[in-house]
Amino acid sequence: MRLGSGTFAACCVVVEVLGVVLFLRGFFPAPVRSFSGTKHQAEPPAPEPSAGSTSNWTKLPPPLFSKVVIMLIDALRDDFVFGSKGVKFMPYTTYLVEKGASHSFVAEAKPPTVTMPRIKALMTGSLPGFIDVVRNLNSPALLEDNVIAQAKAAGKRIIFYGDETWMKLFPKHFVEYDGTTSYFVSDYTEVDENVTRHLDKALKRGDWDVLILHYLGLDHIGHVSGPSSPLIGRKLSEMDSILMKIHTSLLSEERETLLPNLLVLCGDHGMSETGSHGASSMEEVNTPLILISSAFERKPGDVRRPEHVQQTDLAATLAIGLGLPIPKNSVGSLLFPAIEGKPMREQLRFLHLNTVQLAKLLQETVPSYKKEPGFEQFKISERLHGNWIRLYLEENNSEVLFNLGTKVRKQYLDALKTLSLSLSRQVAQYDVYSMVVGTIVVLEVLTLLLLSIPQALSNKAELEVPLLSPVFSLLFYLTFLVLSAIHVIVCTSAESSCYFCSLSWLTAGGVMMLISALLCAVVSALTKVFVDGKLLSKNAAHSNAQWSELDLLILLGTVGHVLSLGASSFIEEEHQTWYFLVSTLCLALCHDIYRNCLLGDDCELQRSLHMEECFGSATPALQDKNAGSAVLELNRGCKGPPSLDALRGFEKWMVLASPWVILICCRLLRSLNQTGVQWAHRPDLGLWLASSDHKTALSVLAALSLVVIFTLVQRRCSLASKVAMALGLLGVYCYRAAIGNVLFPWQQDNKDISKGIIEARFVYVFVLGILFTGTKDLLKSQVIAADFTVKTVGLWEIYSGLVLLAALLSRPHNLPVLVLSLLIQTLMAKFVWKPLRHDAAEITVMHYWFGQAFFYFQGNSNNIATVDISAGFVGLDAYVEIPAMFLTAFATYAEPVLWASHLVSFLSSEASSGSALSHACFCYALIRSFPVSAYIILVTSLRYHLFIWSVFSPKLLYEGMHLLITAAVCVFFTAMDQTNTKS
Repeated sequence: MRLGSGTFAACCVVVEVLGVVLFLRGFFPAPVRSFSGTKHQAEPPAPEPSAGSTSNWTKLPPPLFSKVVIMLIDALRDDFVFGSKGVKFMPYTTYLVEKGASHSFVAEAKPPTVTMPRIKALMTGSLPGFIDVVRNLNSPALLEDNVIAQAKAAGKRIIFYGDETWMKLFPKHFVEYDGTTSYFVSDYTEVDENVTRHLDKALKRGDWDVLILHYLGLDHIGHVSGPSSPLIGRKLSEMDSILMKIHTSLLSEERETLLPNLLVLCGDHGMSETGSHGASSMEEVNTPLILISSAFERKPGDVRRPEHVQQTDLAATLAIGLGLPIPKNSVGSLLFPAIEGKPMREQLRFLHLNTVQLAKLLQETVPSYKKEPGFEQFKISERLHGNWIRLYLEENNSEVLFNLGTKVRKQYLDALKTLSLSLSRQVAQYDVYSMVVGTIVVLEVLTLLLLSIPQALSNKAELEVPLLSPVFSLLFYLTFLVLSAIHVIVCTSAESSCYFCSLSWLTAGGVMMLISALLCAVVSALTKVFVDGKLLSKNAAHSNAQWSELDLLILLGTVGHVLSLGASSFIEEEHQTWYFLVSTLCLALCHDIYRNCLLGDDCELQRSLHMEECFGSATPALQDKNAGSAVLELNRGCKGPPSLDALRGFEKWMVLASPWVILICCRLLRSLNQTGVQWAHRPDLGLWLASSDHKTALSVLAALSLVVIFTLVQRRCSLASKVAMALGLLGVYCYRAAIGNVLFPWQQDNKDISKGIIEARFVYVFVLGILFTGTKDLLKSQVIAADFTVKTVGLWEIYSGLVLLAALLSRPHNLPVLVLSLLIQTLMAKFVWKPLRHDAAEITVMHYWFGQAFFYFQGNSNNIATVDISAGFVGLDAYVEIPAMFLTAFATYAEPVLWASHLVSFLSSEASSGSALSHACFCYALIRSFPVSAYIILVTSLRYHLFIWSVFSPKLLYEGMHLLITAAVCVFFTAMDQTNTKS
């Protein structure tokens, strides 16, 4: 069966997406879990060790505290409390840290530093899987053993106010609750007032044991304005006053209780220098953890510096403090300062319970647990503890008993540290079988694309795809039987859970049939290549054509970029790679242009000979096409030395100057947003513009940028779309003024700041109107096949609608990025691609390279922290999951999407034949499949690398998202290709 190369490429990318999804499902594994039962079964606590004497302490120790209040401030960085900002804006908290009855810690949160995984870590003591960064958008109920479930089972009454993520994780666990939406980041006042309004009432009541408060305002300010915003100080002062109210209330209540109360101040994660979070920078992982209680007596002059601990240590500490069993899957250690005021026997009892729990978890997760140093230390500690118990029961209160107890305590603490470290290294168990199956699918698709190059890039842009012969071949049946046998063996012998084995036999059989069919197709294509002897030829009809210098640059640049992904530093600073590639591309284009202009007569003779050859080969095309189409086909199939002599005056000078102008634009953009890791902290032009002191300059720049956007985009739109674009861009400025980013000429302050919902929805109306007009024109072009202009206008209007949406979602200081992107597209289209007669493959790669470079020019990086989730709430007055996810994704990938849509519009306007779009679709699919396939192999081999979760895994998620966008682009390419074929 013959398929167009575009249709074939689109099908391949869709299949590749399925393979990548299966690989990701296996690569992001389930964290270490106890297999002793999924239910929270009440197990008897481990008795005290004994040596010759029987201990009478076989029950859990009584609670240390009467009531516990957990005040969690989202995105609270450690330097917000322990640094200069804490001294300035949180004086009461600073007093408690320096002189009060408290213990202070710097708790390290493991990546991903987003809310839901961090809540799980705080309450379970375990390390959540990295894939929880995706589940954070819609948190499922937490079935794992945790402090909240243990407290509820013990009959304790829990009250919660704050982030509704807690209510999703712990449904039906709270006797009273009121949730606030965590994703509506434009709100940083009401979201906290809705928590505080319950506080007075709750503190006066005595019918609760645990009170949890989760404040979101600080996190929202960070997302919108960054950590340097003046709003940060106000919010910290507000939190300090709330903490003082809670603490004084708890102290006054202690007069009527036998046990002291505990107030815990903590953060779930920190905040990067841009105000976001999710990655592994020091600002994101270091959070304050302060335990405040009258039980923690402090002598005069006792200076306590914050110790560095793990965030997972809080679960074990809370469990001991409330008299509960430590969660089974906790890998944390008890915070010893919380119990150091207790008698020696109680201290050792608490430490023993913690080490027993960690040792059991180690036994269930590590087959060779007996060889682990932590387990050996645990056994030694138990023996020493038993000896101490024997002396204690003999009522030996001598100095020997104290010295032995001190030695046992130190041994327990060392064992806890070693066991916790060993379990933390066993963070996850990879689903290797699912990873292998996904990798096979991806590699088969890539091989098929590579072997199809000669046919796919031919003038006909078609290739013969054997659909029936592989299915009825002996190789297919043998492969299917072998894969089925392997599947049965693996799934019946696997000790751990496997996602692919959990699928139904019908689904698994379908995947194995797909793998078998792809293998047969690869063998068939490989055989044909060897028979025909054609591979990696740019044009099958002209296989003797030599590769140009630009083609070699494209090939070497693509291969070099893929190889660079094997190093963590190159992933963190990948933007530098793309900046180098696009700059080198501009210099190569400049070299082509100047060489063509300076060669003179020799070039003319070479060109005439080449043109004669091309005219001879293009005779069949001339018989069936009009003159314009024939010339375009000639340019696509027989690209010879371009002729610039026909250009005169301004146009010729613009051709000569365009590469340099583009280079200057790229250099300016590099100064706008610092990204990556090593230099992200350095000041940049975007940070200068976003500061409140330069709002006037930002306002002028934003207004000029919107005017230039209208000038560059409106030239090919219909009159209705021009009016809609003008009003929409005006609405963009009004929206930014409404939320306080920019100023109107008559507005000199921020008294009238609002959420800008009306203004944003005003823009959405025009975006939808322009997109509707463009879609209508495309449908009309399918009905009226001869009206080629309608289709080109429709594509451009869809493109302009996306530009308007990008302008709305972009931060105001990023509007110049959009302006220079449109300017470079205009210069390249008019003064580079047309005069130099680049073919569709080269134009596609250039669009892809610039799309990737502008992804980083936006300020993005391979850190999750650079995702601007505030864009998902533009025009929304509440959190609506699907629109918020779509807007956030579009804002993140706006530039790659705009460059891809410009590619469709440019190629469709330049040729009525479908071969250009087919070639573009195939090249786009190939150039995305190659890095994805190579990176899958790289991360598989580096899955035990030190930076696998902080560097390689976020990049893998980005690659998966890029591939998904590629699939959507290829489907759109194919649809346009079908339209061209009909016309």
